[in-house]
Amino acid sequence: MRNDSIDSVSARAGRDALPGSQSVRRALDLLSMVAGWDRVGGLSLAELASESGLSKPTVHRLLSELVSTGYLEQADDRRYLLGPEAYTVGNAAERRHGLQQQALSSVVRLAQVSEDAAFISVRRGTHSVCVHREEGTWPIRSHVLQAGDRYPLGVGAHGMALLAALPPQVASSVMAANAPELAQRYPELTPNRLLEQAERTRRRGGIAVNEGMVVPESWAIGIAVLDSHGEPALALSIAAISSRMGPDRQARLAILLKEEAARLAPTLRTESSAL
Repeated sequence: MRNDSIDSVSARAGRDALPGSQSVRRALDLLSMVAGWDRVGGLSLAELASESGLSKPTVHRLLSELVSTGYLEQADDRRYLLGPEAYTVGNAAERRHGLQQQALSSVVRLAQVSEDAAFISVRRGTHSVCVHREEGTWPIRSHVLQAGDRYPLGVGAHGMALLAALPPQVASSVMAANAPELAQRYPELTPNRLLEQAERTRRRGGIAVNEGMVVPESWAIGIAVLDSHGEPALALSIAAISSRMGPDRQARLAILLKEEAARLAPTLRTESSAL
């Protein structure tokens, strides 16, 4: 499976939860898994059971509840997709927190000026989730990252920017939690390698560069934007084919990203302080 499984931290939380809340945690984990795969056709009962580590009867019971309440629905091929209630809740959350809406003008400018695809990504526990992709006008594009895609923190320029913005001790804890998933899905991206790259990103002023870590010819550059608590609220990034990511152009794109991050940060800090 291309998208990533639920956070190992979340899975442990589900196992350690009180009996009354364990089912809720498990149902929400399943909902998050389906959300990550909704764009490419959803997930089957067997896939959800395999990824969650739960028995098929347990998964089927939880999915039935999510379907009956409208958070999920089943396609004709019996795969599970997001339902209308999930859209309603997501839309309400967007109005409440507004990260995507606040950053939209920044990512549009980045795509227009760079002519390449630009992205907004947010941190979700030990992972990053791309919430918006803005296409540029350059005819040859990188298609690796799409809205809804979920990766372990540190994977990709957006994920590395978010990881590097965390305190080193927290970043190490994230890597420890993600180690099994990294070993399975990205064996060349060891926790130590990603932590070393996070340190290099900090020394570059928060500019993260993905030199084809996920797909060899797809490069990217990104930066995290902090909220009023100094936490990474989101990441802005630009992706292009490797031939468009030489050192000189990286330097120009880094300037663009820093300008947009500086423009966006006060807005995020104002909103965060008001919550």
